[in-house]
Amino acid sequence: MKYTIDANGKKIGRIASAASALLMGKNTATFAKNTVADAKVEIINVDRAEVTAKKKASDVYVTYTGHRGGLNSETLAHLIGRSGMKEVFRRAVYRMLPPNKLRDLRMKNLIIKE
Repeated sequence: MKYTIDANGKKIGRIASAASALLMGKNTATFAKNTVADAKVEIINVDRAEVTAKKKASDVYVTYTGHRGGLNSETLAHLIGRSGMKEVFRRAVYRMLPPNKLRDLRMKNLIIKE
């Protein structure tokens, strides 16, 4: 099945949680944790999502390379300027999926359009 979520005027977290639930197949009667649902989720109008100026300044994305001194952090505003809103939604959905071997397979069923 193919699902379309319109991000126009909505918050990032609400859209990401709805998309992750659809990618896991939680809305189907045949839901199983150990399988990948055959659902394609498309998020459209991500540029029109509601993001306040305070959230752009205060949200910090932290990554760690595994080496000494490899702690990297950037704000939401910097991430949007560098990669666009598509990357923000991709990271939000990725982090809401369970961290197992199926996460990358489920992410292949996610389509994000600006």
